[in-house]
Amino acid sequence: MTTLLVCDPVFAGHETPDGHPERTGRYGAVAAALADADFAGLVRLGPPRATRETLERAHPQAYIDRICKAAPAEGFAQLDPDTFMSEGTLEAALRAAGGAVAAVDAVFAGEAGNAFVACRPPGHHALSARAMGFCLFNNAAVAAHHARARHGADKIAVVDFDVHHGNGTEAIFWNDENAFFASSHEFPQYPGTGRESDRGAFDNILNAPLPTGSAGESFRRVWGERLLPALSDFGPDFIVISAGFDAHRDDPLGGLGLVEEDFAWATREIAAVAAAACGGRLVSVLEGGYDLQALGRSAAAHVRALMAAAETGHTGRAFEGRQ
Repeated sequence: MTTLLVCDPVFAGHETPDGHPERTGRYGAVAAALADADFAGLVRLGPPRATRETLERAHPQAYIDRICKAAPAEGFAQLDPDTFMSEGTLEAALRAAGGAVAAVDAVFAGEAGNAFVACRPPGHHALSARAMGFCLFNNAAVAAHHARARHGADKIAVVDFDVHHGNGTEAIFWNDENAFFASSHEFPQYPGTGRESDRGAFDNILNAPLPTGSAGESFRRVWGERLLPALSDFGPDFIVISAGFDAHRDDPLGGLGLVEEDFAWATREIAAVAAAACGGRLVSVLEGGYDLQALGRSAAAHVRALMAAAETGHTGRAFEGRQ
């Protein structure tokens, strides 16, 4: 088995005002890193547009209509203090969600062992009926719900190692007994959510807030001792990774101290749970990461770990970070 890469220059067509951290160069940095000869074995796929049916599993029709109507013919439309649309944003957002759905289909069809969706705009702050934090559609939640609706994956999980808490995904999953969300994130940090006491309606939410300045040892400890065992105990039929790389020590929007190997370690360990619980079925979607060099290196480390997992089932021993 190999790893599927969903990528397309359409993701660079989502433009933001000068000085905005969620800039077009983010896609270029990831695409350039994954153009290296090390990644020649990836299967590459262009993203289709998401259908209304797939989007409506995470977002109400009225919200989707508002986003479509807000798309500007030129210049920028501002949706919240941080979130903008340009002429190319709607197409990019529809294909970000659609690419995540296509990756799910490919994994369940056995056409790939796992997948990485190198998309913009990101998604994990998008609430069911509100855009925020650079995000329009919640790509991870759309993908997870598609796995349930189309492929019978009753128990769906999203795990998130972005430096910012995935409040949108948490809210969409909060009242779903068969959906699990786990997150490590800097706290306090935008958007101010993700307290350890927030557990979901069915004890199906697990947050591991990390103090500013925390580095790889603390990150690996909370995943190895808490998040990974809980994910395994949940027994998912399918796993989505919200892969944000802004917890890197060089990132301008974060205050954690991770390096590339920390992301690779987390990827290997999540893949080990997927191998044991659900035949390795795993799709990763890009979230944050705003230092372009660190983003490219981190995405490359992440995808190398996915490729190794696709070839062997998983790499390393599950929960090797336990103390």
